[in-house]
Amino acid sequence: MKILIADDEPLARERLTRLLKQLPHYQVLQPSAENGHEALALVERFKPDIVLLDIGMPGLDGLQVAAQLCELSDAPAVIFCTAHEDYALQAFDVSAVGYLVKPIRIEQLQAALDKAQRLNRVQLAALSRAPAAIDQARTHLSARSHKGIELIPIEDVIHCVADNKYVTVRHSQGETLLDESLKSLEDEFAARLVRIHRNALVSRQHIERLQRSSAGHYDLYLRGVTEPLIVSRRHVSAVRKLMDTL
Repeated sequence: MKILIADDEPLARERLTRLLKQLPHYQVLQPSAENGHEALALVERFKPDIVLLDIGMPGLDGLQVAAQLCELSDAPAVIFCTAHEDYALQAFDVSAVGYLVKPIRIEQLQAALDKAQRLNRVQLAALSRAPAAIDQARTHLSARSHKGIELIPIEDVIHCVADNKYVTVRHSQGETLLDESLKSLEDEFAARLVRIHRNALVSRQHIERLQRSSAGHYDLYLRGVTEPLIVSRRHVSAVRKLMDTL
């Protein structure tokens, strides 16, 4: 089995290489990847069977890399090797077959590799998303674009505006179309997003000021956005009360 290691920390790459050399039937590909872009390029070049993937990497993080790998017809198995315990649900959203928290023991690594071998590539590409834990919101929104699956950290979301069956998400990196309803976003992210109009949700942490316009309606100004959003009369009172608590 050909294995590609992708981690921005040299010591972590060296440790994984040492562990793998103690296990039979695995070939560690060289060079290894130091960031997300290198990981994608080396997957295309070497066609590994398994990728040992860190999450916190510069450029594309591990979750974004795995999301793009899901789009491949011959996707490798992905095993996350990370110092963070917080991304397990998102890891399985992008079809990871293993999630190991550093420092990794050889027994854990062997078990994850054994599991990866039991799944062929067709099965890996067809893995369904793991259901989210009850009452636990995602940390990222996912959207399909020309770049593949784009992951948007929920803390980067500024506002969501509905137009027909799509929702446009404004975030720190630009705008993305999302195939989810405002209602589902409002229900899941009630602690972060607040309804200001039948077609708009805004991030509580980006609210700057509420101002009455010369036309008599209320405009809500958000940090990072030049143009305000209109607050409907139905929601003005709730928005005022919210701002008193911010």
